[in-house]
Amino acid sequence: MKCAFLILLLFALDGPAGDLLIARNLLPSTQQDSMVSPYLPNSIFGSEEMIEICLKGSIRKLFNDRREEAAYYPMVMSYTKPGGEPSILDIKVKTRGHFRRDKQNCSTPPLWLNFNKDTTCNTIFEGQDKLKLVTTCSNESYVLREYLVYKIYQLITENSFRARLVKVCYQEIKTGKKTKPRYGIILEDQNHMAERNHSQLIKRLNVQPKITNREIFLKMAVFQYLIGNTDWSVQYLHNIKLISRIKTPSYITVPYDFDHAGIVGTTYAHPAEELQLQSVRERRYRGYCIQNPDDFLPIVEFFNGLRQEIYELYIGNKLLSEAYIKKTTKYLDEFYKTINNSKSRTKAFQYPCNPYGTGNVVIKGLKSRKK
Repeated sequence: MKCAFLILLLFALDGPAGDLLIARNLLPSTQQDSMVSPYLPNSIFGSEEMIEICLKGSIRKLFNDRREEAAYYPMVMSYTKPGGEPSILDIKVKTRGHFRRDKQNCSTPPLWLNFNKDTTCNTIFEGQDKLKLVTTCSNESYVLREYLVYKIYQLITENSFRARLVKVCYQEIKTGKKTKPRYGIILEDQNHMAERNHSQLIKRLNVQPKITNREIFLKMAVFQYLIGNTDWSVQYLHNIKLISRIKTPSYITVPYDFDHAGIVGTTYAHPAEELQLQSVRERRYRGYCIQNPDDFLPIVEFFNGLRQEIYELYIGNKLLSEAYIKKTTKYLDEFYKTINNSKSRTKAFQYPCNPYGTGNVVIKGLKSRKK
């Protein structure tokens, strides 16, 4: 009864459920008051503190099973919060994803963590069913960079996925061999994200961007331009979730999966050939055609208002290299220079209006992709 009561309370809250505990090395103190969460402070998404997780089981079998319909494997998951005692849960785990599931691309595939709700009471995973775990594909720093992109979008809107940075190790049950802990990201359940925003998940394909909530779409599309990400599609729900308000129906776009963004800078990321871009660092606005460039002025003002908070995610971040911080601040400088120059802004955001450009091309393969 206690677990059920807490789950109901979780989604009944309209305001913050206590101050967030900000990760000392990741988020600057100036953001503590600007980020709110409806999650209870002791839940997986109610804190920004780093936690360490270890999965023990048939790791080799798990990692080798990368079929489209991969099997679940029983695992013992132990986790430790800073200054706390280890906790243990019996869960099931399987591989997931598309690009990062392929052995040729990633040695460690992304995972589904499947919890038994009867055993998670009074743990940080209480009320959770299945959660996505983003693992270290190759370079551990890529995970940190992608995590910060989730944090950027959380600054933009509550219609976003919560993310928790973790350290993950794997222990093979047969040999007892344990890997070195590496960074990972646990992502909020899509239905919980929708419920938190008083919405429901929509799985309808071929929804045209023009009929989605205009303000939220423009913020999302400009955000994708900011981070240099073209790997998304509303029509095919590729790296986009659609939610709709329960009381006042309106399609809302929620992006995720940012490892192909220019700001992350993975070595394996390449733009779709249809876009005719040299690299993912080259920005391309992928919104729909808006004839009046002045329609973007409120969006520009909005992003200017977030400029300091976005930069503070990177400047002084002890988990990032100085070289990457310098490179990223320059990349952000280029974005702000573009949107604050009338001629450059118009050229960038009206690109989809060019009938001879690649702003409205259909990228091959998206129709067959499913998340």
